[in-house]
Amino acid sequence: MTATTIGPASGSGTRRRSRISDRATPARALPLLPAAGLLLVFLAGPIAWALGGSLTNQSLSGPNAANPEFIGLDNFARLFADPVLPLSIGVTVVFVVGSAIIGQNILGLLLAVLFRSGSRAVAGVTGVIVVTAWVLPEIVAAFVSYAFLSADGTLNHLLAAVGITGPNWLYAFPVLAIILANTWRGTAFSMMIYRAALDDVPLEVVESSMLDGAGGWQRLRLITIPMIRGTIFTNLMLTTLQTLSVFTLIWVMTRGGPGNQSSTLPVLAYAEAFQFGDIGYGNAIAVVMLALGAVFSIGYVVSLRRAGDRA
Repeated sequence: MTATTIGPASGSGTRRRSRISDRATPARALPLLPAAGLLLVFLAGPIAWALGGSLTNQSLSGPNAANPEFIGLDNFARLFADPVLPLSIGVTVVFVVGSAIIGQNILGLLLAVLFRSGSRAVAGVTGVIVVTAWVLPEIVAAFVSYAFLSADGTLNHLLAAVGITGPNWLYAFPVLAIILANTWRGTAFSMMIYRAALDDVPLEVVESSMLDGAGGWQRLRLITIPMIRGTIFTNLMLTTLQTLSVFTLIWVMTRGGPGNQSSTLPVLAYAEAFQFGDIGYGNAIAVVMLALGAVFSIGYVVSLRRAGDRA
């Protein structure tokens, strides 16, 4: 009798919980609706506009400005036949790898490790110097970098003081110049991310490795980096996407020159759309830039999942 009484009660309780869960699911989604709306307006909207504009002959002025015509994939056919595109993609990849993946992440991690093991005074002063570059408006940081690396800039004056004649860095080594400038400006973000991640590394694990005789480099390579692997991949994705869209810094320093030697995809898109007035063609370049960002993002997400599976 007891079993027959409990059975239906248990089944009805399960069904009741299931119905409550079903009713609660839409309610849980309600707080996400404003965020989803903002994403649609400010993310999906511009992407859709760029995709649509890339299929037209829209221009900045003239009859095609008010009444653009649908031309299909003509802009992309013209773009992929342009010898400037592979050069611009190459410059963009070198700029992203040099200033984001190598520069900001490696330097940011090293600074975070040094700040953790160094004295408070040195860490405080260095931290203020590094963070100051990050909080500067991009246009100010661009002018500071230009003043430092130009032909009669600060760097050449310092070299002249020791008898060395420096070149015009912005003309002789334009890609290196913008890589150094963007690394200087963006390293603080990675440093703060890694400092927070290092604080989550258990102190007893570090102390145990020290008792086992592990040196500083061994602790960093075998203990610290594996334990913050997720943070590393996340920060790599953030800094890569941020660097991929850098425009003001490059435009102020080199304007994509000399020639097209430092013309990244954002600079090329701006020049085609607003200097030459070909909005449709500029949108096609922007779509290529979106595709390149998607390639980087997918690579990071796959690497992060594999790292999680190994862990």
